[in-house]
Amino acid sequence: MKRIVMGICLALAMVAGVSLISSRAQEAGVPETQPPANNTPPVNPLRVALLKWYPANLTTSFKVGEQPYGLAFDGENMWVSNNGDNTVTKLRANDGEVLGTFPVGGAPMGLAFDGANIWVVNSFPNTVTKLRASDGKNLGEFAVGKVPFNAAFDGEAIWVTNTQGASVTKLRASDGKVLGTFADNGAPSGILFDGAHIWVSNFDSVTRFKLDGKQAGTFKVPTSFSALAFDGSDIWVPSNGGTLTKLRASDGMVLATYNIGTDGSGIAFDGVNLWLTAGPYIAEVRPSDGTVLLAKRLVGDLSGLAFDGANIWAGGYVNDIVFKL
Repeated sequence: MKRIVMGICLALAMVAGVSLISSRAQEAGVPETQPPANNTPPVNPLRVALLKWYPANLTTSFKVGEQPYGLAFDGENMWVSNNGDNTVTKLRANDGEVLGTFPVGGAPMGLAFDGANIWVVNSFPNTVTKLRASDGKNLGEFAVGKVPFNAAFDGEAIWVTNTQGASVTKLRASDGKVLGTFADNGAPSGILFDGAHIWVSNFDSVTRFKLDGKQAGTFKVPTSFSALAFDGSDIWVPSNGGTLTKLRASDGMVLATYNIGTDGSGIAFDGVNLWLTAGPYIAEVRPSDGTVLLAKRLVGDLSGLAFDGANIWAGGYVNDIVFKL
């Protein structure tokens, strides 16, 4: 059963990365799609002042559990869901020391932090686990929809995407009570809160929900089981076709679609630029014009991304490590 669940999760999480890169390479008769050639950005003086004189730290990594996928930052520590062994690892962000490893439900995927607790999405058996962030104590496991994938916090409630059954579940963060399950399109995967609405990614669109669960618009964009990012004013959607779409959060208007030359599954915003993962590659993209500032290959296949206020973290799904860039 564990292998079956892992297969489902891999099909959802990696479709935008490894499968597409491999299939395109075979069609072209080359061993592997290469990242964009423009991978040496100019040195940013502010980064030098912060002792980050390198474009990206490609050597610092920490061992976690089996097949890490989701990442979340709680203000001091980085939390990592380990899809392969049904645990969550807590690491101190400043030095990567493991502070604890905690059992959760089957095949954990996305994570969300509510200010005091970490919520873990368990793809099997269709639940979310609430862990107290201070010590990892299990505060409860709550049922959601079928094959849940990711989660977001809106200040009061936890929202969970359910990839089977095309729905989104809203739970009260204080006690896990289900406040509603709302129909969506396709197979909901990525999810975020922009301060006013919940945004959910599907096969070929993103849906905007009001906090009462009513849809406030569906916007056609190229996507496929992608994560989403918010930069303070706009929503960013990577696709499995090598594009990155920018939508105005206030009304969903498409402001730009950039052909960045690399597929995207994971995405995060670091306060200045966007970071994306696709298979073994990680890329840094300038939001103003879609320029790829950095494209590097790390070890194995990458999964989720998170920003801790100083560094980008990426999960190494195959190698059971997380990278701190």
